Amino acid sequence: MNDLSNSIIFPKGDKLPPQFSKNFIGTAYLQMLVPAGTEFDCPIGNVTFEPGCRNNWHKHPGGQILLVTGGRGWYQEDGKLAQELHPGDVVKIPGNVKHWHGASKDSWFIHLSVETNVQAGPAEWLEPVSDDEYNKLV
Repeated sequence: MNDLSNSIIFPKGDKLPPQFSKNFIGTAYLQMLVPAGTEFDCPIGNVTFEPGCRNNWHKHPGGQILLVTGGRGWYQEDGKLAQELHPGDVVKIPGNVKHWHGASKDSWFIHLSVETNVQAGPAEWLEPVSDDEYNKLV
């Protein structure tokens, strides 16, 4: 198993609090690098997923950018094939596109989450990614 739990660029942070972890299958950690509500109006969080962890389907009204910094993971938009992600990958997610992202079964996964156009509103959390959907990924 690819263990990157201590091999990271930014601090891993703490386990997600209940208001966020309820939208994840598995354990994830968050370290906000640029908190919401600052003068920069561009929240950036370092998100670390344990192997097999993934978030629910969701949408960001203002869009999101993922900057992959470690491990191996997945990103999928509704109706499209999942994309395998590796360090250095950049995913630009337009506003209101239904998607999910998370770790592969055998690797930690770390990305920076950049929320864009935050004035459009908060993320809308939807249904979990089913085990059947997730287990089909190689």
